[in-house]
Amino acid sequence: MPIWLIVVIVIVVLLILWFVVTYNSLIGLRNRVQDQWSQIDVQLKRRADLIPNLVETVKGYAKHEKDTFEQVITARNAVNNASTKEEEMKANGELSQVVSRLFALAESYPDLKANQNFVSLQNDLKETEDKISLMRQFYNDTVLTYNNKVQTIPSNIVANLCHFKEEAFFQIEEADKEVPKVSFE
Repeated sequence: MPIWLIVVIVIVVLLILWFVVTYNSLIGLRNRVQDQWSQIDVQLKRRADLIPNLVETVKGYAKHEKDTFEQVITARNAVNNASTKEEEMKANGELSQVVSRLFALAESYPDLKANQNFVSLQNDLKETEDKISLMRQFYNDTVLTYNNKVQTIPSNIVANLCHFKEEAFFQIEEADKEVPKVSFE
């Protein structure tokens, strides 16, 4: 067998091995992105389950704060009705904003702050918000790694051939970066 044929065969085998390794790496990263999103989803579901109980507890003390309660429920429903990751990310940003207003509202009711049920729900929700924040960070780190692999040479060749698409980062809206304004007048 001529030497050039052996060289060609070795090159072809190496290219096939590189393709398989790169493809498997992309699959693993895409699965990690999906896993991280699922972890966020679990915490978002927990938050969505806690919010109605918190709202009902606060309602008993602050009957005249109907607008705040309606905003919380509307925002929670928007999260539950989101059909894409992007819609869910946006709705969760809005929900975080109105929940912070709910906590600010509770500050003006000393009896409510002393209510063990409220304190327990508030702590559970705060813990869940912290977990969501951490999960967002893990998700965005995983998306960064995956997107880099999809975009950089030479792995982008495999990504394009096999239709791997970039994933969206979990970002908050500009309006959510502002400190919520709470007025009790």
